[in-house]
Amino acid sequence: MTGKLRIHSPAIHYFDMVRRCNSIREAARRLNVASSAVNRQILKLEDEIGAPLFDRLPAGLRLTPAGEILTRHITVVLQDVERVRSELDAMQGLRTGHVEIATVEGVTIDLLPRVLKAMHERYPRVTIGVTAMGSQAIPEAVLSGAADLGLAFFLPRSAELQQLSVGHFRLGAIVPRGHPLASLHEVSFAACVEHGLILAKRELSIHHLLGPLQKRMSLADRPVLESSSVELARQLVKRGMGVAFQTRIGIEADLEAGDLVHLPLTDNGGIFNDLGLYVRGGRYLPVAVDALARQLTEEITLREREERPQPRSTSGNRP
Repeated sequence: MTGKLRIHSPAIHYFDMVRRCNSIREAARRLNVASSAVNRQILKLEDEIGAPLFDRLPAGLRLTPAGEILTRHITVVLQDVERVRSELDAMQGLRTGHVEIATVEGVTIDLLPRVLKAMHERYPRVTIGVTAMGSQAIPEAVLSGAADLGLAFFLPRSAELQQLSVGHFRLGAIVPRGHPLASLHEVSFAACVEHGLILAKRELSIHHLLGPLQKRMSLADRPVLESSSVELARQLVKRGMGVAFQTRIGIEADLEAGDLVHLPLTDNGGIFNDLGLYVRGGRYLPVAVDALARQLTEEITLREREERPQPRSTSGNRP
């Protein structure tokens, strides 16, 4: 099938676009209709519900409590329409569809590009949108319907989110080749403090994992940089500006080239950052979304397996 499946009132689609754009004019432009037509549908919905759906502010429109309630309902409705469209396409032997994924920056370096390449080769007619954001913002993107899938580190358990898969990855210090710590196999957080720190801001999961260790250390007289970008932290490490912390995901090429060294942290017996794949709880996944979820799950499982230390063979184990 081509185009979007329209089996509900235009008011639903118009409302959804207005709440995404926070503007009737911009929503009308994207829908390719007159602003007056969009405004009439919004007013009609407000009249039927008996309450305003948007606060009209100088900076744009903002959902009212009634608008937020309607948003939750419409999100489910529109996602179910996508499921129906996907199933109809599958009946015709097609593999079309669109998937939106909200993800953390680290996986966009190597893990996600590999998965997207495999998806494109297998389902060339499936389109995919990717938005990078901090882990803490991803649940809202999934629950609001802005994203079909969320790929994030260290999310708390929630009844509203369903975890499709998870991989456990060791958090470690990253230092450049030739750094005084580079010859070690693992390291404590305290040892890293002596060489200057590049820490994650609170929107990143690493900030919350290292929080207890930071509280135990006196960092007032220590040089500390903070960043919400793991890519910036990586570049600062390569320039000798301090020690940063992350998993091996996102620095694969530097590790293979020998430009960076990843030293697992020894504190608390090791600190793990869980990379999980999430959807809205109870949602039936359209074909395209399910296909991408399966590809991501396979890649996460493979990388977790590769990171596990291999058992050493002994002379008595083989004939």
